[in-house]
This record gives sequence, structure tokens and C-alpha cells, in this order.
Amino acid sequence: MDNNNESRFERGTRALSDIDGESGRKVVDSLADIAPDFARYIIEFPFGDIYSRPGLDLRSREIATIAALTALGNAAPQLKVHIQAGLNVGLSRDEIVETIMQMAVYAGFPAALNGLFAAREVFQEKHSLAA
Repeated sequence: MDNNNESRFERGTRALSDIDGESGRKVVDSLADIAPDFARYIIEFPFGDIYSRPGLDLRSREIATIAALTALGNAAPQLKVHIQAGLNVGLSRDEIVETIMQMAVYAGFPAALNGLFAAREVFQEKHSLAA
């Protein structure tokens, strides 16, 4: 990504839109009345600084994010946003499911099961919207 002339906020806004689409915008917008500064931090740091780095492609970054959120075991809303983001950047459903299943080895079966249930919800919602 050519980031030379963009501010962190501009770069982050573009990356958030490209990666998370409407789901990401909803998260940011939901913070407007309680923590607008935190919403700006989300745009600038993860998306403007980290996601915009050249070292990994967006598919790899979303695999890592889905794995981490699955392993945490307590971040289902964020996991759903990033499962959708994975689909947005070209991950297949099978790649997402395999990433989540891999976490059973490191985070345990309960975390992997919760991740798989979150994936099923995202896949079903996406299917119902497409129908």
C-alpha cells in the first residue's frame, strides 16, 4: 500500500473499509457517544499502522487475527467481525474453519467450539443476505 501521503487516520479509514467493510464502520460508530477517542485509536493504530504494513498480506493478517480471537475464547463479537473480514479479503469458509479448528490444539476445544459457532453464524448471515 502506498502510505506516503496519507495520515494515519486516512490510511486507517481506508484499510478499515477495505478489510472490515460495514461491520468495522459499525464498531467505530458505536463508540461515538461513549469513547470517540477510542474509535480514532482503533482506526489509527490497528488499521492505519499495523494492517497497513507491507510485511504480510491481508489474508495472512486475518488468519492470524481469527486465530488469536478464537484462542482468547472471550471475544465472539470481534471474532465475527474478523471472520467477515476474512471473507472480505478472500479467505474461503474452509480456510476459516481450519484456522479455528487448529486453535483446539493450543487454546482447547471450548475455544475452538465457540469459534466454530461464531463462524457458522457469520456464514449463515452472509448466506441469508445473498439469498
